[in-house]
Amino acid sequence: MNKTTHIGLLIAALLLAQPAQAGGQREEAMSANARSSLQRALADTAVTRTAFRNVADETAWLKEMSRRLAKRMPDEAERLEFLTTLHWEASRAGVDPQMMLGLIQVESGFRKYAVSPVGARGYTQVMPFWVKAIGNTDHNLFQLRTNLRYGALILRHYIDIERGDLYRALGRYNGSLGRPEYPNLVVGAWKRHWDYTPSTQSVENQTPAGSRS
Repeated sequence: MNKTTHIGLLIAALLLAQPAQAGGQREEAMSANARSSLQRALADTAVTRTAFRNVADETAWLKEMSRRLAKRMPDEAERLEFLTTLHWEASRAGVDPQMMLGLIQVESGFRKYAVSPVGARGYTQVMPFWVKAIGNTDHNLFQLRTNLRYGALILRHYIDIERGDLYRALGRYNGSLGRPEYPNLVVGAWKRHWDYTPSTQSVENQTPAGSRS
């Protein structure tokens, strides 16, 4: 191995080892109804498809999002599994899948095993206290579907608490409620990199699976 290659590998390793530049959800009191709703949603059956009604629209979305994500997630099989899972989990929670892509870009840079300085984990940077609050000890926050399901449901929960105010909900998600920087980063990433308009109204109507405050 020559010196240049060795230095390149060291730089790549350092970049992968960096903690996610993210905050963390704050543990708050939760109503019994909200807790029960989130627990039921977490226990729902896993589905290995997107939420599109027809194959043509699903194929078009996956192809376009896969193209955009390729530099960040080079393995095609991994990329398609990620996108398929994300679309279903976000849609079933009543959250825009493209917005979730923006959130993940900001939270973890699409790193599956990212850990923030405060201990938030995985793609969507979920704080471990959520497993105790609404899940069970078998839940691994680094597992793809588990992480995306928690992330989507937590964001939905915060949107409900904030009565539909996405900016305040994003602030809660990041533990920076009332500050504009994080919501602006997420919405900016969403609109610049992941915004997508299907040719038809082709996404299944999902009942939001998150909590009701």
